[in-house]
Amino acid sequence: MAVAKAGSISPLDPSAAQPFYRQIYDRFRGAITSGLLKPAERIPSARALAKELGLARGTIEAAYSLLMAEGYIQARGQAGTVVASGIKPRTPLAGATPQADGNALTSGFRPDSIRPFQMGLPALDAFPRKIWARLGARCVRAMQPLDMVHPPIYGLPALRTEIAAYLHVARGIECSPSQVFVTSGYRHSIELVSHALLKKGDCAWLEDPGYPPTRELLALMNITAMPVPVDQEGMVVSDGIKSAPRARAAVVTPAHQSPLSVSLSLPRRLALLDWATQNSAWIIEDDYDGEYRYISRPLPALKSLDRDGRVIYAGTFSKVLFPSIRLAYLVVPAAQVERFEQIIQAFAGGSPQLTQAVVTAFITEGHFARHIQRMRKLYAERRQAAMAGLESVLGKHMRIDPQPGGMHLILRPRGRQSDRQLVARMRADGLYAEALTDWTQGAKGAPAVLLGFTNIDSQGSAEKLARRVLKLM
Repeated sequence: MAVAKAGSISPLDPSAAQPFYRQIYDRFRGAITSGLLKPAERIPSARALAKELGLARGTIEAAYSLLMAEGYIQARGQAGTVVASGIKPRTPLAGATPQADGNALTSGFRPDSIRPFQMGLPALDAFPRKIWARLGARCVRAMQPLDMVHPPIYGLPALRTEIAAYLHVARGIECSPSQVFVTSGYRHSIELVSHALLKKGDCAWLEDPGYPPTRELLALMNITAMPVPVDQEGMVVSDGIKSAPRARAAVVTPAHQSPLSVSLSLPRRLALLDWATQNSAWIIEDDYDGEYRYISRPLPALKSLDRDGRVIYAGTFSKVLFPSIRLAYLVVPAAQVERFEQIIQAFAGGSPQLTQAVVTAFITEGHFARHIQRMRKLYAERRQAAMAGLESVLGKHMRIDPQPGGMHLILRPRGRQSDRQLVARMRADGLYAEALTDWTQGAKGAPAVLLGFTNIDSQGSAEKLARRVLKLM
């Protein structure tokens, strides 16, 4: 049974006209009626609360007697005193959730929820939770005292080795485990790269449109973001050279450009590598969903073409496993290993060792590779089902871009519909969407709506959701 703490109520005011017992009564009553304290939740004993607040026990008992007389709490003998059953909150916590999500959408970019069409989420219903639970239990049982001290700040050696082996086979990247650094997510990876290789006032090319958190993070680090347009062949490298030839870095998503999902063509890849070599610049390759290509085999990583040590490869487990795992990784050129070790020693504390151990086992026993293969097939099916369902309902109003891969769809209004206004209405209705114009940094781009399809399980589901969208247009 959960036990409420004194922190569940607001602090007492010694200068208030009300006596302490009445303040305690008011605060507990408010916490109960608002839903902060739930029915059957145990509250602290009078003795414990008196000790914690530094008050006489009789003061607490007076407040509790009043609460009990009015039916807010009940005494249950040795089980203690609990919040009475049958009390319905005036403002249930569930009712506050949409507002909390709305704030998260503004400040945190992605909500901590599962909404229809939500981007950034893999197919959570298809994740092998039983296998994960079994591996987790085994890793917990195998824990030794040495595993409970501070985790290795560069990453668990076994995990670094498994990542290096996987990238060699799956992404064509030749690297040693010492070049792999485990991080707590993409933003952490970008932060480490910026600290290690860039300085205040440097300029970096960013794809336009492009992933909004990247430019926000660089701006906070006083690095100038130069928007470089994207066309059907990916980042227009020649435009970047014209606009900022002496830029110190370029952040690209070559497998599936985020958010347009086009692939960086081979001539553009070679041109980008040549520019980086000639100008001693860095290329940060964000390979966030390179495994998920549906019209052919996944393309090799840009890093696989790097012969001069100019590409830093950023991968993540969030898109292939689940976001809350908070594990990602960097592959740095061999000549930069020592520099990154210095930066990580100063700025990083290491990711949880137990989580890394479970991921290592998941990879070592072959579950990781099988999971990706299953998800590639499942996503191809769900992508087709989502497109069919959306087109059958919204086809007269929106067209869907053809894309070779990725985990979301791009719907473009046929009229002059504002993507931001439609997205706002969808979010208010409990759906999820992102506006392409919010991803655009330079000149105003064409409006479009970005919808995730990975958790849409059938064409029928897509049609039902599409009808909701139609009512909001």
